[in-house]
Amino acid sequence: MPAKGKYFFNENDDCRISDPLYEKYRYTSQQHPLLLLLLFIAIIFWTTLIIIFFVTDEAHYHLAFIIAVCAALVIFAVMYLLLCIESLFRRWLTLFGVMIWICFLIVGYVSLFEKENDYQLWEQVPFFLFIIFTVYTMLPFGMRGAVIISVLSALSHIIVLSVMVSMTSQENKESILFQLLANAVIFLCGNLMGAFHKRQMQVASWDLYRYTLKCIQVRMKLKIEKRQQENLLLSILPAHISMEMKLAIIERLKETNDNRQMHDNNFHSLYVKRHQNVSILYADIVGFTRLASDCSPKELVVMLNELFGKFDQIAKENECMRIKILGDCYYCVSGLPVSLPVHARNCVKMGLDMCEAIKQVREATGVDINMRVGIHSGNVLCGVIGLRKWQYDVWSHDVSLANRMESAGVPGRVHITEATLNHLGKAYEVEEGNGHLRDPYLESMNIKTYLVVDPRSKQCVSNNHVPKTRVNDGLKMRASVRMTRYLESWGAARPFAHLNHRESVSSDSSSSQGRRRKEIPLCSTGHQRTSDRNSSQKGRIEEDIYDEMMSTIEGLSSTNPWCGKSDDFCGFSLIFAEPGLEKEYRTIPILKLKSYFACASLVFLCIFLIQMFIMPKTAKLGISFGIVAVIIVLILFVCFAEKCMKCCSEQRPFLRHLCAISEKVETMPLLRLPLAVITIGALLIIAIFNLPFGNTTQSCVEETYYAYCCILGFIACSVFLQMSFELKVLLLSIAVTVYLIIFNTLQHKNLSFYGNSTRLFIKEPRIMTNLYLVLFYITLVLLAKQIDYYCRLDCLWKNKFKKEHEQFETMENVNRLLLENVLPAHVAAYFIGEKRNEDWYHQSYDCVCVMFASVPDFKVFYTECDVNKEGLECLRLLNEIIADFDELLLKPKFSGVEKIKTIGSTYMAAAGLSVTPGQENNQDKERQHAHIGIMVEYGIALMSKLDGINRHSFNNFRLRIGINHGPVIAGVIGARKPQYDIWGNTVNVASRMESTGELGKIQVTEETSKILQELGYSCECRGLINVKGKGELRTYFVCTETAKFQGMGLN
Repeated sequence: MPAKGKYFFNENDDCRISDPLYEKYRYTSQQHPLLLLLLFIAIIFWTTLIIIFFVTDEAHYHLAFIIAVCAALVIFAVMYLLLCIESLFRRWLTLFGVMIWICFLIVGYVSLFEKENDYQLWEQVPFFLFIIFTVYTMLPFGMRGAVIISVLSALSHIIVLSVMVSMTSQENKESILFQLLANAVIFLCGNLMGAFHKRQMQVASWDLYRYTLKCIQVRMKLKIEKRQQENLLLSILPAHISMEMKLAIIERLKETNDNRQMHDNNFHSLYVKRHQNVSILYADIVGFTRLASDCSPKELVVMLNELFGKFDQIAKENECMRIKILGDCYYCVSGLPVSLPVHARNCVKMGLDMCEAIKQVREATGVDINMRVGIHSGNVLCGVIGLRKWQYDVWSHDVSLANRMESAGVPGRVHITEATLNHLGKAYEVEEGNGHLRDPYLESMNIKTYLVVDPRSKQCVSNNHVPKTRVNDGLKMRASVRMTRYLESWGAARPFAHLNHRESVSSDSSSSQGRRRKEIPLCSTGHQRTSDRNSSQKGRIEEDIYDEMMSTIEGLSSTNPWCGKSDDFCGFSLIFAEPGLEKEYRTIPILKLKSYFACASLVFLCIFLIQMFIMPKTAKLGISFGIVAVIIVLILFVCFAEKCMKCCSEQRPFLRHLCAISEKVETMPLLRLPLAVITIGALLIIAIFNLPFGNTTQSCVEETYYAYCCILGFIACSVFLQMSFELKVLLLSIAVTVYLIIFNTLQHKNLSFYGNSTRLFIKEPRIMTNLYLVLFYITLVLLAKQIDYYCRLDCLWKNKFKKEHEQFETMENVNRLLLENVLPAHVAAYFIGEKRNEDWYHQSYDCVCVMFASVPDFKVFYTECDVNKEGLECLRLLNEIIADFDELLLKPKFSGVEKIKTIGSTYMAAAGLSVTPGQENNQDKERQHAHIGIMVEYGIALMSKLDGINRHSFNNFRLRIGINHGPVIAGVIGARKPQYDIWGNTVNVASRMESTGELGKIQVTEETSKILQELGYSCECRGLINVKGKGELRTYFVCTETAKFQGMGLN
C-alpha cells in the first residue's frame, strides 16, 4: 500500500524513478512490450537463418552454428510464451535480459569462429551493432547496466577479432588498424545513439507516468467534487428537484463562459411541483423568545442547532421532510417526495416526539419552554422560487391552515384538523381541540379541530436523560446556560459536517461505487481529532488513487499498438478517433527536436570517419561530404541560432529574423518537417553516394562498410523519436529498397567470395548485407511504431487531464455557487476557505439594517383552481417577482445587501453583514450608517421593479416594507439542511414595521428615521402605533419621491 502522501506531488518534485508503482508502470507500458517485440524479431531472425542455412549450406559442415541458433530459438520462444502468459515474471526481467544478451553473443561468436583461419574484421559488425542498439532500446536494463553491457559487447568484438586477425591474416597492419578504427566508430555511434534513445524514452516514460497519475488525481477529485456537490445540493433541496437545478446551474456557467444571453425566454425557470395527500406540521417553541433575549450569540446558535438537530433526527425517524426554520418555528411535511399512505400518522408521531423532547428539556433544566404543534392534511405545491438563497418551501391553502393550527394550538399538545383525523383512523385517541375559539380564521372557515392524546402520558414512565435533582443544582446558572449545557449532551450534527464523511446524506442513493467515493474535507481545525480524521481521509484517497493507477496499468497491457482495440484509437494506424485530437497531436511542439538534429550530425560525422578510414580518398568523396556538411551546419545553425546569437540579434535585423525562425523550429510543423526530411535524406544518400557503380575492382570490404554506413543512416532516422511515424516509415522504406537493389546488383556482378563453397552463408557479403539491412529496417519500424504509441498515449492523457481539469473547475464553480446560494460569501469562506473551521458559526453585529418587504395582495391573488393549475401559475408570477428582486442584488450599488430568505410572499434582506465584526467602531458614522440608506434605495428599487411586473401582468400589486437597524446575531443552523439566519430584537421590530405598515410605503422606527434624515432623506411621522410585544412605538414613513433623487448621491 502506498506510503502517506506518496502520490501527491508538486510540479517541481524530483523524479522518483525508484517508486515501485512507477517501476510497475514502466514495466507494463515499455519494458514488457519492448521485450516481447525484441523476442518476436529475434525468433523471426533465427527462423530465417535456419531456413537459409538448410537451403544454401550442408548441415554437417556447420553443426555448431545450427545448434547455437536452434538453442537460441527455443530459449527465446519459451521466454516469449512465459512473458505472454504470466506477468509475474517481472521480477525475473533483468535475468531474462541477461539471458537474451548472452544468447546473442553466443550466436555471434559461433558464427565468427565457426571455421578456423577464416576471420575478417568486418564480420558480424552489424550483428554486434544490433546487440548494442537493442540493449539500450529494448532490453530491460537501467542506463548504467546498458552502458556496461554495450561497451563490453563492442570491446569484446574489437579485441577478439584484432587478436585473431593479427595472428592469422596476411593483411598489412595499416589496413587492420583502419578497419578496427572503423569498427570502433560504428560501435561508438551505436552506443551514443542507443544511450540518447534510452534517455529520451526514460524521460518520456516518467512524463507519461506523471501525467497519468495527475489525470487520475484530478479524476478522483472530480468524483469527490461530484459527490460533494450532490451532498451540498441535497443539504439544501430534496433529490427529486436538485438534479434539475444543478443542470440549470451548469448550463448557466456554460452560457457565461460562451458570452451568450443568459435567458432566451421571457420567464425564469420554475422548479415547483404539486403533491397530493400530504400532512403538514408546524411547530413553535413557546417561551423561546424570552429565553433567546438572555443568550450570548454562541449560546443561541448552539441551542437552535441542538434543538433543530434533534427535530431533524425525529423527522428522519418518522419519514418527514423538514421544509424550513423560521426563527423558533419549525415546519415539515410527510408524503414528500414519495407519497406515503401513513403520512398523517408520521406527522402526529413526530409532533408527539417533539413535545416529549421539549418536556425532557424543561424537566431537566427547569427552563419554562414548551412545544405547540399544529397539523393539517391536504395538498401542497413544493419547490424553489427565486434566483438566490434557495430554500425549499411549500405553498397552498392547506399550508396556511396548518400554520393557523399551530398558532391556535395548546402548548405541549398536538393540534390536528378533521382532515388529518380522517387519515389517522383509530391510531390515536383524540379530544376536542376547540381551535375556533382561539383563532377567528378557523371559526370563519368552520374548521373542526382535535388534540391528540399522547399514549405515553398514560404510562407514567419517565424517560429523562438527567435526574430531576440536577435541576436544583444548576438553578444558580442562567437559564440559557442550563439549556445549552443540557442540549449539547444530545450531540447534534453540525452544519455541513456530513460533507466530511464518506457516509453522507446522499450516499445511500447516489452511487453503487461507495467504496471509491471520498469527500474533500470542508472544515478543519487545529484539534487532533480533526487532523486525524483528515489524515485518515487523505490516506483513503491515496488508496483510491493507488487502486485506480493499478487498474490503469493493467489496462495498458490490453491497449497496445498491435491489437488495435481501443475507444481512443482507430485500428492499427493508431489515428485518434477524435479528429481534433489528431490535429492537435500532429501540431504539438517537440521540445527535444534540436537534440535530434545534433544526434544526426554526430551520425554524419561517424559516417565520414568510417569512409575516410576505409574508402579511397577521392575528390568526389571530399566534395560530397563537404556539401552535406554545409547542409548539416546550416540546419544546426537554424536550430541553435536563438541560443548562439542572443547578444548580436538586436543589432542586425537578419540575425533577429533568424532567431525568430529558430524559436519556431520546435513548434511549427511546416518548418521542422522539411528540415528533418533534408537532414535524414542527406544522411541516407551520403551513406552510399560514393559507392562506385562501374568499378569491377571494388573490394568486398569497402562495400560491406558502405552497407554499415547505410545502417547508421537508418539509426539516424530512428533518433527523431517524436517525428511522424508515417514519414519515418516512408523514408526508411525508400532507403532500404534502393539499398537492396544497389547492393544486390553490385554484389551479383562483382562478388564471388573466394569461391569457397563450404563457407558459412552469413559470412557471404551479399547475404549478410541483405539480412542486416532488412533486420534493422524491421526493428526500427516496429520500434518507431511503439514510440509513436507512447507519444500518442502521452498526448491522449494530457488531453484527458486538460478536459477533466476543466470539468473539475466547473464542479468547483458549481459548488461555490451552491454554497453561496445557502450562505453569504464571507460565511461560506468560514466553512470552505483555506482556514476551514468546524466550530459553530455565530456572529454578533452592532449595526445591521434589516428589511421585510411583502406583497400582501398576493394572498388574495393566490387561488387554487383548474384554470391556474391548482395555484401553480400564481406561484409562477411570485417566482418572477422574487427572481426580479434577486437580480437587483447583482447591481454593484446593492452589493452590500444580503438576501436572507423568503417567507411566503415576504422578502427578507439585511445590509451590514459583510462588515467584519468588531470593526464597526473603526468606521465613521457616515460610512457606518450608509448601508441604511442603501437599504432604503433597495426598497425603492423593489417597488419600481414590482411596478414593471404589474404593467406586464396587468396586476396591481403593491409592496409593504418595514426597515429597522440595530444589533443582530447571525449564525448557521441545521445539520441536514443548513441555513443562514439572523435573530434579535432588531429583526422582530423590522418584521413588525412591515406587518403594521401601509401598502406602497416604507415604515421605519424613530431611531432609523433620524439616521435617514442625517443622510438627507425626508421622513414623515406616522405617529404612535401598537406593536405586538413592544407596546406603542413612534414610526415614520420614508418619502420615496425625494429618496429617489437622494439615491443618486448615495453611490
